[in-house]
Amino acid sequence: MNLIIFGASGGTGKLLTQQALQKGYNVTAYVRTPENFTLKHPRLKVAKGDILNAIQVEHTIYGHDAVLSCIGSPANKIGVIRSQGTKNIITAMQKAGIKRFICQTSLGYGDSVKTLDRTPWYFKHLIVPYILKKGFADHALQEKHIKESNLDWVIARPGNLTDGNHTGRYQHGFAADSKNIQVKISRADVADFMLKQIESDTYLRKTPGLSY
Repeated sequence: MNLIIFGASGGTGKLLTQQALQKGYNVTAYVRTPENFTLKHPRLKVAKGDILNAIQVEHTIYGHDAVLSCIGSPANKIGVIRSQGTKNIITAMQKAGIKRFICQTSLGYGDSVKTLDRTPWYFKHLIVPYILKKGFADHALQEKHIKESNLDWVIARPGNLTDGNHTGRYQHGFAADSKNIQVKISRADVADFMLKQIESDTYLRKTPGLSY
């Protein structure tokens, strides 16, 4: 199976690429600066492109069976990389006839907003509404584009990302008001979950949260 990973040079994206290769997938890593992407593998192709360039995205996406996305930017950065970048991916997938789309967003959006109750009060009441307001808005629009598409999508919503180990032991699909979550998970375990969604319909067109 041929996968293309957008945001492959990011923290989660690199681990997603590595794990996909370990599982035997053929992988195209879509990155802006290939010279900074040092991973090498016989089944890995590195494609240079800008996620905000719809023509580049469309040109590169053909020939793949599934699409995974970890695109993003610092939450306090003003921009449209998540929403417009994701819209470009969706349009390209529709033109290419590709259906399966696995996208990483984050807990705290849409119907998962109650998970913010498990975070420190200053994060929920000061940082989110003031410092992260525009970043959250772009995230929300990103999810809206995905939900309105006709793709076979899964939106993975992890808690705060850590650089911990790949354990394979984490919670997923819990209720937004669950009191039994830590609101954090390693990037390696997020990658693990995303790869499992390629051939599973358990969370088809759903927004499962991920956390320890």
